[in-house]
Amino acid sequence: MSTYDTQLQPIAATSEHDPWRYGWRYVRRPGAPDDAELERVPLTLEDVLHPEVGDFIVHSDRHETDRMYLTQVLRAHLEPHGSAIVLSDVRVAWDHAELRAHGPDVMVIPGPTTRQDWSTFDVTAEGHRPALIIEITSPDTRNNDLAIKVEHYALVGVAQYVIVDAIPRKKPRQLRLIGYTLVGDRYHMQACDANGRLWLDVAQLWLGVRDDHVVCFDQQGNELGDYLAVVQAAEAAIMRADAAEVRAATAETRAATAETRAATAETRATYEAQARAEAEAELEALRAELRRLRGA
Repeated sequence: MSTYDTQLQPIAATSEHDPWRYGWRYVRRPGAPDDAELERVPLTLEDVLHPEVGDFIVHSDRHETDRMYLTQVLRAHLEPHGSAIVLSDVRVAWDHAELRAHGPDVMVIPGPTTRQDWSTFDVTAEGHRPALIIEITSPDTRNNDLAIKVEHYALVGVAQYVIVDAIPRKKPRQLRLIGYTLVGDRYHMQACDANGRLWLDVAQLWLGVRDDHVVCFDQQGNELGDYLAVVQAAEAAIMRADAAEVRAATAETRAATAETRAATAETRATYEAQARAEAEAELEALRAELRRLRGA
């Protein structure tokens, strides 16, 4: 029997009146010129469900560390063998006319063997679709993951959908795993094993919870990657990428400045050459006039 167990709880009142609680995007005001400054506007819950490239969506630190851990472990397990690519915080555009793009926390896509610099993975253009999507809930957007995306991901044929649900108002943080597998065109609830773990079919791994974070295990039950070490390595990689981006931007700025200076010097040289030629022509004309007057 197919069932969707949402068990939703109210959003905490402390954030209800914060217009920026979901995040923001920059937009150009209607009718404004192209060179006008962009205006920052708050995101809505619908915007978070169907994000645009460049949106800043607010997540907690724990959400991000779980996402980085899952991304790094799944990449290390799958990508060296060409089994699948693993994307994180990348939009996916579906081949369904009535469904707009989503921005899953983690998705595993069998078929492609090389990760590209995607900001949006277009299912139609690439000819492949995610076989596994993992979402990590946040209090203010929990309904998107627990209810709406269950319908949407089934509609576009995602074989397995797993939710890492941070239960609201539980201190310390408590997680539960909710799994769905696609049967026909409907999701059926996937039961956890005796250890409270979910089997990730496309990855051939177990997903479990320890204390307040997620943990992956191989088929024999061996833990994959020390959680803290994996997260620290991911954070270091992000910092290196950010630093490289800053260095590249600085180099580009320097190159543009040098090019501007070279263009300015070239313009000055051209102007000076033209002025010199005009002066020499005027001088020659005066000499000719003087010769004419003397000969008169």
